[in-house]
Amino acid sequence: MTSSSQHSPGEPLVPNVKQALTRTERELLLQIIPDRIPAHVAIIMDGNGRWARRQGFIDRIRGHEAGSQSVREAVGTASELGMKTLTLYAFSTENWQRPAAEIKALMLLLEKFLREKIGELNENNVRLIASGRISDLGPKVVRVLNHAIDATSANTGLTLNLALSYSWRAELTDAARRIAAEARNGTLDPDAITEADISARMYHAELDDPDLLIRTSGEMRISNFLLWQIAYTEIYVTPVLWPDFRRRHFYEAALDYQKRERRFGKETRR
Repeated sequence: MTSSSQHSPGEPLVPNVKQALTRTERELLLQIIPDRIPAHVAIIMDGNGRWARRQGFIDRIRGHEAGSQSVREAVGTASELGMKTLTLYAFSTENWQRPAAEIKALMLLLEKFLREKIGELNENNVRLIASGRISDLGPKVVRVLNHAIDATSANTGLTLNLALSYSWRAELTDAARRIAAEARNGTLDPDAITEADISARMYHAELDDPDLLIRTSGEMRISNFLLWQIAYTEIYVTPVLWPDFRRRHFYEAALDYQKRERRFGKETRR
């Protein structure tokens, strides 16, 4: 792969970028080294409520609605950059404690997104999957979600993983239950359990661990998200609220990532 310094001025590093780029976006894109793009990016999409308040809206759902455009842009950017997987923290198990009206509005917004975006996902060769206690979403949402998953299952480009009714503690609990059941029925030796055995019982264990975790809104916490999988993930926090997160912010995160030296616990000799 050639580096950014070997490209002609104005020539996009990623040839399949479809959307017209602003000058700032083009300048950022020219700095991205293709073979250092993170393969799996996970995003904690935070700040919808604060965005709504700052805009003068009383209803937090206006922030969630605005955030759906950021989802669309993030998926498009990840796909065009050639990333393998994008995991979005869309709804946590803790979110069920929010007001009933907000939860209902969020489920309706999720249904709308899934119904309306199937064509766009297929057009961009994006495969949809979901991680979490999906049955908690209710039969109607599950039906719409499963339809979208089935409709995009043959796509071979970016895998979009929606974390829905998800928390890492719930994921670990479910994995522990599977391990306990297998140990009880004799198909798994408790004394021989390895880290690989635990990983294999996580949601969508076939996915590689995230290379980069992005959190918007400036909060410096993980919020019960993918704690097993992000053991050696690079973390990038931006003050930008999720509804304002756009292509250039994704580029900035990718550029910050490619400057990191990933050690995976090993000391590097200089």
